[in-house]
Amino acid sequence: MADEKDSAQPPVQGTPPAAAAPVDKPAPPTPAVTPAAAAPPVAVPAAAAPVAAAPPTSATPRPESELSRRLFMWSLPVGWAAFSAACASSLVATGRFLFPNVLFEPPQVFKAGFPGEYNVGEVDVRWKDAFSVWIVREPEGFYALIAVCTHLGCSPNWLSTENKFKCPCHGSGFYRTGVNFEGPAPRPLERARIVLADDGQILVDKSVKFQLEKGEWSNPEAFLKV
Repeated sequence: MADEKDSAQPPVQGTPPAAAAPVDKPAPPTPAVTPAAAAPPVAVPAAAAPVAAAPPTSATPRPESELSRRLFMWSLPVGWAAFSAACASSLVATGRFLFPNVLFEPPQVFKAGFPGEYNVGEVDVRWKDAFSVWIVREPEGFYALIAVCTHLGCSPNWLSTENKFKCPCHGSGFYRTGVNFEGPAPRPLERARIVLADDGQILVDKSVKFQLEKGEWSNPEAFLKV
């Protein structure tokens, strides 16, 4: 009993009471972090994000530099082709100048056989294709007519049934003597020089011509007398 009383006695004045042991307070609960409460993501500036290049389409205009490059690439073969063509034409012109064309015309002088090979009153056409000449046999002798129409230079034909020369181009007609009588031919046929060669054959020279309107048919070499 005495012990209980002693324990119940108040503390002596001047002596501080013993400090009570601190009691740990429970930590406040940590609030749960929800997705909505999370910090928002930092937005990346549009200029920093890489942008994929759009594929070229037919509607997308090409840059001017690309068009210029394409035109330049096309102009190279065209320019070389034009240059090559100009060089080739120059070479051809030079070749034609060094080696001019030569016209191989029939000989102007030829022998037409012996007088006895011709019949009187006939027009011999055997030399027309080779030398463009008819040889006419008359009782007094021979004359050679050049087979060129005096209108536009066509080659007439001898029509033995009509006893005349007839031009197929414009219808000019000539007697057996060569005198024109119908169609547009303005003058008679021309005669060629005809003489006897040293061997006795008839020699015709087309480089010498005789015209009736100039009075040249009376020349001794325009008519061969036999």
